[in-house]
Amino acid sequence: MFRNLLLTITLLSASLTYADDRLSGTVIGTAESVDYNNSWQPSTTVNTRTNAFDGDLTTFFASWERSYTWVGLDLGTPHVITRVGWSPRNDGLGEGRVVLAVFEGANREDFMDAVPIYINKERGTIGQMSYADISCSRGFRYVRYVGPSDSRCNIAEVEFYGHEGEGDDSHLYQITNLPLVSIHTEENVEPYDKEHQIPSQLTIISDNGTHILSESGLTRERGNASRGFPKKPYRIKFDVKQNVLDAPAKAKKWTLINNYGDKTLMRNLLAFHLSQLVEMPYTPYGRAVDVMLNGEYKGCYQLCDQIQVHSKRVNITEMTTEDNSVNALTGGYLIEVDAYADQEQSWFSSAKGTRVTIKSPDEETITWQQKNYIQNFYNKMEQDWRTYLDSDTYLRHFLVGEMSGNTDTYWSVYLYKERGIDKLYAGPVWDFDLAFENDNRTYPINNHAQWVFQYGSVEGYMRVLTNNILNDQTAKAQLMDIWDEARHNGLNEESLLAFVDNLSNELDESQQLNFTRWPIMNEYVHQNPRIWGSYAAEVNNVKNYIKNRIVWMDKKLGYTFVPRDPEPEPDPDPEPEPDPEPNPEPIDGIHAPRVNFDLPYQVYSLYGQFVGTDLNAVPDGVYVVRQGRVTRKTVVRK
Repeated sequence: MFRNLLLTITLLSASLTYADDRLSGTVIGTAESVDYNNSWQPSTTVNTRTNAFDGDLTTFFASWERSYTWVGLDLGTPHVITRVGWSPRNDGLGEGRVVLAVFEGANREDFMDAVPIYINKERGTIGQMSYADISCSRGFRYVRYVGPSDSRCNIAEVEFYGHEGEGDDSHLYQITNLPLVSIHTEENVEPYDKEHQIPSQLTIISDNGTHILSESGLTRERGNASRGFPKKPYRIKFDVKQNVLDAPAKAKKWTLINNYGDKTLMRNLLAFHLSQLVEMPYTPYGRAVDVMLNGEYKGCYQLCDQIQVHSKRVNITEMTTEDNSVNALTGGYLIEVDAYADQEQSWFSSAKGTRVTIKSPDEETITWQQKNYIQNFYNKMEQDWRTYLDSDTYLRHFLVGEMSGNTDTYWSVYLYKERGIDKLYAGPVWDFDLAFENDNRTYPINNHAQWVFQYGSVEGYMRVLTNNILNDQTAKAQLMDIWDEARHNGLNEESLLAFVDNLSNELDESQQLNFTRWPIMNEYVHQNPRIWGSYAAEVNNVKNYIKNRIVWMDKKLGYTFVPRDPEPEPDPDPEPEPDPEPNPEPIDGIHAPRVNFDLPYQVYSLYGQFVGTDLNAVPDGVYVVRQGRVTRKTVVRK
């Protein structure tokens, strides 16, 4: 009795010293509890949700289900929450069971519109309340405490403080410096496969809590091997196209990459940076984010483009079911050399045994004429790559895979074909969780003399095809030219290590929470070659690999880096420019091309999309032509 009196005094004194009122309302939450004294049977009378609001730190709420369970209040009207309090259950595990607990506010009874207002990052103290000030300007009618994963909620007491009001969205809560993606699904259903899409409310909070995107959509799992990890990858799809963060594309579909076996949480982002340095026509957008699902913290993810036909993604013609003959049948197609293709609905096996998934047109719209066409065209490419494969994009893709040491490069390769152009183009790059010295089958990569693809995971005919390309003298010269340009464009030790350091600093707060949620730092996960023991050591492993890999690549290619002379300073008193020469006569229908047609060149759209290697084969328009180190705009009129 004396102890209960002291606890009551403690609770009372805490509330008296705070400006806003301690709020009361109707207790809501997970209905079914667990009776620990009766063989852990489900109950509605013992350890119930009302215990979390009875002012007694010796009673507690414990849910029957282990995860996604909660307790809260219906305040009757919206209130701006300014403080929360909590105390753990009095048992041996109680203090740890509150770590990563989340407080949420909502104005719908089903919490579909909920946003987080606080995540607890510290252990609790049994018999004592812990408090946190809340910085969230929106008012909520419904508030709740969501227990961490696998905790049965197990909370002794929860308190909310605040004042009545609608509030506004001038400042919301982010759990770290990273943007926050919060997903709430209908009836709290956790996505469970790649086929069933769960109706969801998709919320993204960014810019230090000053910007929110919250729209309806769908959520499902995604990926292949990555779906086998406890930390699941997701595909989200808005009902209406959205501008997400600073991504170039306005689109419905986005991916959340889990990076479970990548303990730096940055390997994909680093590979995308390499893709930009070698000037791939399209590099997927990627941004590190925190993810929550139904009020439960899921970890640090990568929000990324969905690889799809789109004007700001894979920019080719999107086919319809009517495109079944003559020129319309020739494209566009997006395919993936894919060792998992036989698990998909729309795929084929090439004449040389390569499994290929047809991504676009998708399985719901593709016609038999279209499937036959792309299968036959792929077979022609394997027979005669010089004619039907674009070596420029393929070699750029190759350099990203080899520089990153990605053993999965030819286990999965995206390729696309545009309408009216008889070439398959490589890209974009994708899937680098095993890259940068993270695969026990190839570790240490830089001790091997051969290219990674020659002993890595390769699908079908890809090893033979790539060897054939590398043995071609024209392709060799092209590869050297691409590498030289990249080496002068930031692909160097100083620039890459600075990029890694910037990512490491950006990820630091989030990675701490991630490895609290998933305590795997001292475990072998997936293909980890070593246990480095800390986040800093994991990052150092990547940095050491990069330093050694640049040297290895230069040596393998027989390349010597020669710094270029800096651009001359502009003349402050330049001589007047002479009158321009009149436009020369058209050459093969091309006005003023200034291209040496005896040497190779590449043609791009003004948006950077690769369109071919022959100006005579492209429609009228303005193009960017790159020949060696020279890039110019060119007008084509026929």
